[in-house]
Amino acid sequence: MAEKEKKIRFGVVGAGKLGGFHSKTLSKMAGVELVGISDPDLVRAQGLAWEHNCVAYKSHEELFSQVDALVVAAPTEYHAEIGIKALEAGVHILMEKPITNSEEGARKLLELAEKKKLVLQVGHSERFNSAVVETLKHVKNPRYVTIERLGPYDPRVAATGVTLDLMIHDLDIILTMIDSEVADFEAIGASILSNHEDIANVRLKFRNGCVADITASRATMEASRRMRIYQQDAYISVDYVSSRLKIYSKKSPVIRSLADIEVTFPKLERKQPIQEELLHFIDCIKTSKTPTPSGEKGLKALRLALSITDRMRRFEVSQPKSEDGRESLARSLADIGKVAKVMMDEGLKNAGIDKQ
Repeated sequence: MAEKEKKIRFGVVGAGKLGGFHSKTLSKMAGVELVGISDPDLVRAQGLAWEHNCVAYKSHEELFSQVDALVVAAPTEYHAEIGIKALEAGVHILMEKPITNSEEGARKLLELAEKKKLVLQVGHSERFNSAVVETLKHVKNPRYVTIERLGPYDPRVAATGVTLDLMIHDLDIILTMIDSEVADFEAIGASILSNHEDIANVRLKFRNGCVADITASRATMEASRRMRIYQQDAYISVDYVSSRLKIYSKKSPVIRSLADIEVTFPKLERKQPIQEELLHFIDCIKTSKTPTPSGEKGLKALRLALSITDRMRRFEVSQPKSEDGRESLARSLADIGKVAKVMMDEGLKNAGIDKQ
């Protein structure tokens, strides 16, 4: 009789929103044992641990000797410290994005993971969104790309700007999609509800001529996550939230009417990105494969995000302190909107696309 495969023992660091998602998913997965959840707030960790039938710990270091793999969903400023200790203890890591808040910290993690022959995967879960997975199959030398990731404010991430918190997802996807290096970029941001930028817009100019405009906001009441890709003879529209994909393509060399445009809706299998991400991580542990995204890819996205944040500080839209809060919010959003529209119009013009 074949020996039963040993379960991979998992721990989760961080009992917040993302830690909760990972804990819930791991607790239901076959071939996995969720050993424990750690958080400095032991009461919060205990509540999550009771819910998922595991043990709560105040210190993440107590988990190291009991697990094979760790999901780090702690605040970004602690990623490097936790990751280095876990890798030194021989534990595989799924590090929630961004990999760290500094290039130096990320590099230390990469070097240590390679030295210890351990899996270090960065939690860019949008890579596993079925709409994004399918979209990448249809992208061919894009000329112009726009992405917007908008949503309401969440106080739990007030210590991090929207670029590292949200936009980094799209930077990772753009760097994967476009086979060229970034030649230059323009960026603008505004602090509205926190001490960091809460809304940001960046234009990336690639060496192959492609232009990408990305807007991220956590000061928008309604959630919206969309991507539009313009390429030779086709336009691709992606809705991340509903996992819907539409492809508009030419049926003939000359377009005389809408009848000459074919619209297709690729069928997508509804899957949970976090579950797919964890399944990939587990497979990499079992087979010693390089994960997607790897630590190196995570570092590349981080490096660009940090450069954008640095440049944004020089062009940040000021917020008059004497204004009523609602007026100030509206003015800052309007300023960013004007800049984004100008950048989008220029991007379409540079790509030779008629915005009409």
